[in-house]
Amino acid sequence: MSSPYEMYVGGEWVTADTASTIDIVNPANADEVVARYQDASASDAERAIEAAAAARDRWATVSGPERGRILKRTGEILDSRTDEAVGNLVREEGKTRSEATGEVQRAVDIFSYYAQKARDLGGVRKSSSGQSTSLSTRREPLGTVALITPWNYPIAIPAWKLAPALAAGNTVVVKPASQAPGPTRILFECLAEAGLPDGVANMVTGAGSEVGTPLVEHSAIAGVSFTGSTSVGTDIARTAARERKRIQAEMGGKNPTVVMPSADLDRAVEIVGSGAFGTTGQSCTATSRAIVHEDLYDEFVEQIAQHAESLTVGPGLDDPDMGPHVSANELESTLQYVNIGTEEGATLVTGGSRLAEGDLADGFFVAPTVFADVNSGMRIAQEEIFGPVLSVIKASSFDDAVTLANDVEYGLSASIVTDSHSEAERFLDRVESGVAKVNEKTTGLELHAPFGGYKNSSTNTYREQGDAGLDFFTSTKTVYRSY
Repeated sequence: MSSPYEMYVGGEWVTADTASTIDIVNPANADEVVARYQDASASDAERAIEAAAAARDRWATVSGPERGRILKRTGEILDSRTDEAVGNLVREEGKTRSEATGEVQRAVDIFSYYAQKARDLGGVRKSSSGQSTSLSTRREPLGTVALITPWNYPIAIPAWKLAPALAAGNTVVVKPASQAPGPTRILFECLAEAGLPDGVANMVTGAGSEVGTPLVEHSAIAGVSFTGSTSVGTDIARTAARERKRIQAEMGGKNPTVVMPSADLDRAVEIVGSGAFGTTGQSCTATSRAIVHEDLYDEFVEQIAQHAESLTVGPGLDDPDMGPHVSANELESTLQYVNIGTEEGATLVTGGSRLAEGDLADGFFVAPTVFADVNSGMRIAQEEIFGPVLSVIKASSFDDAVTLANDVEYGLSASIVTDSHSEAERFLDRVESGVAKVNEKTTGLELHAPFGGYKNSSTNTYREQGDAGLDFFTSTKTVYRSY
């Protein structure tokens, strides 16, 4: 094994103050250590914050077009390294090659998008009620911000936080998730090659319990953008509020797809199956509940089980339909929920077991899982599982289906499959979800549209992506001029 990858602080690749490291194993083969990273301490995080704070005023004065040029060049460099980034993402996180390729392309597109936005970032002119007075606004950077990102989209989510933060003129410290920090490291290599000034963007790797605290509490941090679990995000939000810092947190989901009698059943099965089992169910927007009208419930259960059983499961580099869980802990959590569902009285229709035969023996593989006869009070219908487990719930009517869809503490993404325009519009009006779709899977987002959730899926403060992503990273100053 080669030396541990270093952190990026003040424009240099540096080692941590501690001697400890983090081993990253291949989710498809736990015996293979694919990389080793620095396990940073609180003092390392503080060093990165100080570097970002020192670069803050200088970067804020760089023109929008020049910031945009650096972002555009970053995207171009990343594009030229697509094969490397895809291979790294698959080996560290476990996604299939196709899923990883799509994610890397999304990161490229995000940098291209915000490169253009950086050129246009400014204020607006307003009419003044007084004579000889002009009235306008300016958008100014917050200052230095902390970005805490998850393992399940280890290059796309850092990109959609980093790019708008830099476009708006902020300096940043990023803490990627310890399970898959490699794609973020590659992103920082691209930023450095593109000419990002020293100290503007910094990366520290390590445990959230050690590194995360100073990133939230340090007096130089003006804002925190977090993606991860609801419990951690809520704690971060409380701390940030106490310190009067701006907070943006995208958290958990328990996303429903409603299937109505007018739907084409084959299409409904494809939509639900793709949303439930794509990315191994390791997405905050994954379809966790299929709420199906009683008129086609039995037939839907039969066909979605057939769909699950038809999927190939294997190492991501082989590009199967579904790859492994990212870690042994995530696999164990999914298997525990399978046991919970069975004990609660739900019917395990298919899947639910670890796959450990042949080439899968040393990986974190699980069979795509379908439960039927699920009621809304069961834990498998209420709690985020973060694995390829679908609960199929029977609804007696459209109104009943919407009530069931809303009967959780989360509200991130939801969809309906129907050929009724009236049902579609009523669903969009009534569903309690930050993202609502008609005849589409719950996963999949446009990079130029706002993204965020309701209820416990979000802090309900600022949305991510598109213009909303810039809103979080800027403050508005109102300017009056008398002449």
